[in-house]
Amino acid sequence: MAVSAADMNRRPGDDASGKELRHVREESRPRRRGVGHMSRTLLRGAQVISMAPGRPDVERVDILVDGDSIAAVGEHPGRPDDDTVDFSGRIVLPGLINAHLHTWQAALRCVGADWTLLQYLTHLHGGIARHYSPDDLFIGTLAGALNQINCGTTTIGDWCHNSLSPAHADAAVAGLLESGIRAVFLHGTPYRAPDVAHPLPEIDRLLEGAVGGHTLLTLGMAVQGPQYSTPDVAVADFRAADERGVVVSMHQSGGEPTAAWDAVRTAGLFGPRTNVVHGSGLTDDWVKTLVEAGVSFTTTPENELGQGHGTPITGPLLRLGAAPSLGTDVDSVVPGQLLTAARIALAHQRALDHEHHRRSGGAASERPSITGKQALSWATVEGARALGLADRIGRIEPGMQADLVVIDARALNLWPAHDPIAAALHAEIANIEAVMIAGRWRKREHSLLGADVAGVRGRLLDSGERLLRVLDMPGIPRS
Repeated sequence: MAVSAADMNRRPGDDASGKELRHVREESRPRRRGVGHMSRTLLRGAQVISMAPGRPDVERVDILVDGDSIAAVGEHPGRPDDDTVDFSGRIVLPGLINAHLHTWQAALRCVGADWTLLQYLTHLHGGIARHYSPDDLFIGTLAGALNQINCGTTTIGDWCHNSLSPAHADAAVAGLLESGIRAVFLHGTPYRAPDVAHPLPEIDRLLEGAVGGHTLLTLGMAVQGPQYSTPDVAVADFRAADERGVVVSMHQSGGEPTAAWDAVRTAGLFGPRTNVVHGSGLTDDWVKTLVEAGVSFTTTPENELGQGHGTPITGPLLRLGAAPSLGTDVDSVVPGQLLTAARIALAHQRALDHEHHRRSGGAASERPSITGKQALSWATVEGARALGLADRIGRIEPGMQADLVVIDARALNLWPAHDPIAAALHAEIANIEAVMIAGRWRKREHSLLGADVAGVRGRLLDSGERLLRVLDMPGIPRS
């Protein structure tokens, strides 16, 4: 089912809002290798930003998709039975990767736009969150994931720290599967006492059941981390993630490392499957230690700057030859567009670098300290690494999953797109013409496929209005 721009803007009560959300149509479900005929799609005419090492920054080449994977990049003759698509005037790049997002908050969009971090923690986590039902978690997750696809994101690190029960976790997983997005479901719980470990039976249950066996879904642990745990609990949580081979992700902001950080380091548990979100407050020595251990960092720049987390960690990482991945964090506070996050991260760090140069040399830098391609890598390659998926996504090259986003550079806000990399960074939702995930189109001709958007919007509105009544905040938040 295609959803037009008019459908996206229609009020929930105008048509199908009273209907139950339909399951994704069978034809829109991911293909399985070795089952039936695997169709091929040949994309031609576009300017391709592959992000692959050894290739030009931008090139006009064909992309052949066979099943769920990229089969070839370059001139390709094609076959009569190929689905050949002419994307002249478009830019194709790897699907964007939003490495840190709380989709469960989608029904509360915009309520916290004027909240500080303390107000957010008080109102949302201290008040609204505990009133979520499994249905609230399902519809928030589904709507949040569909919005990400609409924005050009093909993979999310869904940090679900409101899994109040197994039923809540299962509902969130069902929302992700319904959407068709690729995701790492980072299981978390509401904030606990520092001496209470992560519920490992729930992790094992999800691995063996709801999450296991799905090609687009993997599991990770959203732990309280060393900042909010005792040393013993922090070590136990990290060790549990290591034993299960899953990504372990944690928040760190607004405070210097505690003894629990030393305990995890002494136990030798920091590594490539460790993901630190924000990272503000870490000393330069700690950042160096973590980078050398292969730890990834995810910055959510708009939220960090607006709510008071601290300065994004982009600069300290770049000085060490590392780089951040990007997230949009909380839909209740900021928009969910990853390209906006990339532009903010880029502009903010350039501003800091110019100011440093001005203070040391008397004038702003003559050359930019960071390139647009670097910023795009934060939204693709680095996101894949942060989520433990670098061998599958983040680049356009043979053997990788066919996760692609197509930007219509013919639109007035981008045309003439003299620099395709800059044009990609400048793109907005209106420019996201098509999105492919694992070889399946999830958006074509500016319309989502296989989603009852009107039904989703109706249920999301009902959920949000009910949840806001908890704080007597119907529509407008209190400061």
